[in-house]
Amino acid sequence: MRLMLAFLICTSLPPIAAAQDAIASLRVGVVCGPPVIGSSPAPDTIAGSTHLIAQTPPFIAEITQVPAVIGIGFGVKAQALDPDGLSGVTIIVTHPPMGDAGVTQQSYQSWISGTEPSPTFYQFDEDYERVTGTWTFTAVLDDAELFSVAFDVVPPQALPGLAEACGYRDLLS
Repeated sequence: MRLMLAFLICTSLPPIAAAQDAIASLRVGVVCGPPVIGSSPAPDTIAGSTHLIAQTPPFIAEITQVPAVIGIGFGVKAQALDPDGLSGVTIIVTHPPMGDAGVTQQSYQSWISGTEPSPTFYQFDEDYERVTGTWTFTAVLDDAELFSVAFDVVPPQALPGLAEACGYRDLLS
């Protein structure tokens, strides 16, 4: 599992919910996995770290359905209303049981810029990560929810065009 940062749960909820007084913009979508320039410790994740990337990848589709394909990523680009940004944000990713331990939640510390969108993505790097079902990204600051976005991860055959968009056609089986 690799959550990605630039530099550095509910089925009853609508797919996207954002705090009106803290988040200026929120976009969601699917990306092709960008080049990784390093990692950052994230002890509350299965991998124990998150990817660091130099450039925010463009969305190849602004939707909340995601094909479970190695190399595909999905997530949010959020910008804080406060120009100084928001530090100390906890990102919580919930998902169906994953790995030998059946982990259903991972989290790490982040920040949200107030001058440009800050990306938070999950990229499928390993077969055990490709679990289908509802995945939710929630950002929390001082016990207040900043946003929550639900994604539906589906088998690659459900979205063949999107599953092939990043050049991973041979991984569709």
